[in-house]
Amino acid sequence: MPTTTAPRDVADKKRLARRLAGDGRGFAECFGFRVTNNPAQLFQVLYLAVLLARRGDFHRSVDAATALRDAGWDTAARMARSRHEDRVRVLRAAGLRGDLPAIADTLGDLARTIVETYRGDLRRLRTAAHQDAGEERRLLTALPRVDDEVCDLFLREAQALWREAAPVADRRALAAARRLGLGRTARDLAGLTGSGESEQLSWLVGALARVDLERRYAEVTA
Repeated sequence: MPTTTAPRDVADKKRLARRLAGDGRGFAECFGFRVTNNPAQLFQVLYLAVLLARRGDFHRSVDAATALRDAGWDTAARMARSRHEDRVRVLRAAGLRGDLPAIADTLGDLARTIVETYRGDLRRLRTAAHQDAGEERRLLTALPRVDDEVCDLFLREAQALWREAAPVADRRALAAARRLGLGRTARDLAGLTGSGESEQLSWLVGALARVDLERRYAEVTA
């Protein structure tokens, strides 16, 4: 593994953090998924997280999520009404690999549960949790096929809106943070973006995740 040059002091770390987060977009928004506090966008970010948690080329997961949205399944209610065989067809056409019937089942189960439990609106999950970060995580991981990794990927984006959820960083972002000398925990990264700046933290961790996924360490440290 090639070495990297770690920032020497806190000021250097903050400068690098500002540079990484400088485009003002999180991971999802860089790939066309807006992060706004409405039911459709939150559901899309959640199923993007489900697909990104799979092993393999992350571009295929992004393409599959985009294809599902473009097929008209942009809300939990619409996904819940879609046919299993149609979801399989769209996933296959998008180039996704693996057990596509199982993935299609997962998406259908997830959508139906959100409709039945929260009337298709993940903001109701937040309300049910009384905006408590631990309870939000518990309710999210109670959804079908949403484990801790999927939860981290969703909250990595949603913390820009659900400020109580911060700080959150997924394993890819933390891997990049360690290698770049920015810290080892989400709290370390939050310290570089400023107290209460959950939106900037979301941008930073999204940028770090992209650095690790795209192996752009040399570019970042040049």
